[in-house]
Amino acid sequence: MKDVKISTEFIRLGQLVKLLDLVDTGGQVTVYLLSNEILVNGVDEKRRGKKLYPNDVVTLDGEEYRICS
Repeated sequence: MKDVKISTEFIRLGQLVKLLDLVDTGGQVTVYLLSNEILVNGVDEKRRGKKLYPNDVVTLDGEEYRICS
């Protein structure tokens, strides 16, 4: 599991995908979310605006990321 440090109260799922360099542009985020299995705390998630808070665990492409402050 990899830690992703944020300096704000939360980060949106779309911002996380871009931060991890999984897509190049914001427009590609929606396509990425719809074509891949994304889990937030074990629950399937497709909303790019989903707020992620410290201690949330996100699974992208089989990799787990924990949001940290």
